[in-house]
Amino acid sequence: MKALIKADWENAVLICAKCSKRLGGGFGRNGKKSLAKALRKHLGIKRFRKAPVGIVEVKCLGVCPRGAVTVVDASQPGEWRLVRPGADLDALAREIGLRA
Repeated sequence: MKALIKADWENAVLICAKCSKRLGGGFGRNGKKSLAKALRKHLGIKRFRKAPVGIVEVKCLGVCPRGAVTVVDASQPGEWRLVRPGADLDALAREIGLRA
């Protein structure tokens, strides 16, 4: 087993990459970014391991909603969210307990 690697994350958010790819963007200022990229930029997250929160795109979460992206807050694994394009990123960050 490898040695442990330290991360400064307080929380982790899993975002379905397959859902994001199907939408082809829809988030951010011009509506051209994926949800993960738009949320990272909105929260000012630059350094991955040293960031206060991890926003991670995962292969597929198996929900496959039409016109939305599946998001899982690791601190609340029993409540998954479907986020539609153009959603308010401030409201999403508050809902999943992230500091904006």
